[in-house]
Amino acid sequence: MRTAYTVETVRAAERELMARVPEGALMQRAAAGLAVVCAEVLGKVYGSRVVLLVGSGDNGGDALFAGARLARRGAGVSAVLLSPERVHAGGLAAFRAAGGRVVAGEGAEGVLRGADLVVDGIVGIGGKGGLRAPASQLVSSVRALGAPVVAVDLPSGVDADSGVVVGEAVRADVTVTFGVYKPGLLIDPGREYAGVVRLVDIGLELGVGVGAGGGAGAGVGEAEVEAFQYADVASLLPLPTGESDKYRRGVVGIVAGSARYPGAAVLAVGGALRGGAGAVRYVGRAADAVIARFPEALVSAGPPSKAGRVQAWVAGPGLGDDAEGLADVVGADVPVLIDADGLRLADAAAVRGRGAPTLLTPHAGEAAALLGVAREEVERGRLAAVRELAGRYGATVLLKGSTTLVAGPDGGAVRVNPTGTPWLATAGSGDVLSGLAGALLAAGLGAGDAGAVGAYLHGLAGRHAADGAPVGAQDVAEAIPAAWRDVRGD
Repeated sequence: MRTAYTVETVRAAERELMARVPEGALMQRAAAGLAVVCAEVLGKVYGSRVVLLVGSGDNGGDALFAGARLARRGAGVSAVLLSPERVHAGGLAAFRAAGGRVVAGEGAEGVLRGADLVVDGIVGIGGKGGLRAPASQLVSSVRALGAPVVAVDLPSGVDADSGVVVGEAVRADVTVTFGVYKPGLLIDPGREYAGVVRLVDIGLELGVGVGAGGGAGAGVGEAEVEAFQYADVASLLPLPTGESDKYRRGVVGIVAGSARYPGAAVLAVGGALRGGAGAVRYVGRAADAVIARFPEALVSAGPPSKAGRVQAWVAGPGLGDDAEGLADVVGADVPVLIDADGLRLADAAAVRGRGAPTLLTPHAGEAAALLGVAREEVERGRLAAVRELAGRYGATVLLKGSTTLVAGPDGGAVRVNPTGTPWLATAGSGDVLSGLAGALLAAGLGAGDAGAVGAYLHGLAGRHAADGAPVGAQDVAEAIPAAWRDVRGD
């Protein structure tokens, strides 16, 4: 699992470590890792031309020490100092001693035009707000010239704690981050600016670390953001045993579809069946369409409370304005996933008052409507939005989008989904996800795990189905088994 930590937590861990190691050791470790990645990007160091954009403080110091290492290997390295009076003195001295050249601000355009690589050391993880002049103009010039960019710890202009970008920011091809991941590297829009993220170990101990005796010991702080990897997902996948039957594997009920939107019901049922449900009970007005596509579905005339026993409900996809049955589902004492029209139609107080787990799965537009803000505000600040929704509704919230986030009502670490493809932005894709996550709820996963595992498999299925070409929602549902096998290594 990848874990990301706030700036405050990282700073605390750095202070603890610096008290135990020689002065300047952390910066030298960071600079060494940065120089290695720069050399990899260049391919050939000797004779290459590298430009450092150097701000004040430690971020600029990292860039200067790394530049000194590249210069000693034969690169022609120039440093543009944006705040000469506040530049890291030790880094500048080492850079000059290695043969590096300092360029005044007015000479920046000339050295940038011939650069094989630009290193962004303008602002570190403590930066807030957009870049200001002259840094903003310099960044615009870099983008226009097209030289590859390596960012130091975080692209300048990206908020480390949230991924928020206000105004101008560096778009890096590679970001070399030190010690641990920062939330802004994993959450859009910051993730988009970071490019490929390379983690350099500098010895920080966060969360659970290694004690002095070699055993497990508590490090500094708790993770702000978590991102599943294959092993994490594989460990949570519900697998049948010799004693399993369709009921033990989990029965999911689905209230979805309408005369106008029968396809939503079909897609949600398909997602549930491909997601491992032992059986699917369907209640709604698209029964004929569901049975025609999935004869194994158990169709009921309703209401949901009379449809038979289920371990979880999915409600909302394609309901239109038909709220019939929704209140029945919200009042059930089993886990409930509410999506699409259900988010608009469900009574907020009833959702907050539920005793069983609830999983809400809005996209940015639906989240904005629930919060009473503009969609752009949600998309700019996804982390704040998903946390606000989870707290307001007392539910787990899966916020769909370019970065899908899952937050619980307890305020713990937010899960960030690393899988997916832009081709998933297609009608019905969310209905498939609802069925898939609902099946995982019915199999016994908690709301947070069901949301995170469902999003991971859904994103991976999207990649399998698309393979670089347009894809439909039905294709995504049919690719879920391939994603499942992929995660398990089968």
